[in-house]
Amino acid sequence: MCLAIPMKVVRIDGDSALVEAGGSSRTANISLLKGVRKGDYILIHAGFAIERVNAKEASKTLRMLLKLW
Repeated sequence: MCLAIPMKVVRIDGDSALVEAGGSSRTANISLLKGVRKGDYILIHAGFAIERVNAKEASKTLRMLLKLW
């Protein structure tokens, strides 16, 4: 099973971004998306940002995932 996790962009450095969700942070490659900005919510899969999502959808998905963990 593959999952993409919605995470909030905290800092951007070139094609990399520091992202966080649920108290965890990591670095993700954002080169597949154009115009990513600090504060955006993006879906992270295998270390890559694959899609931009709105804050409401990100929050909803994270709540569902927390119930599973």
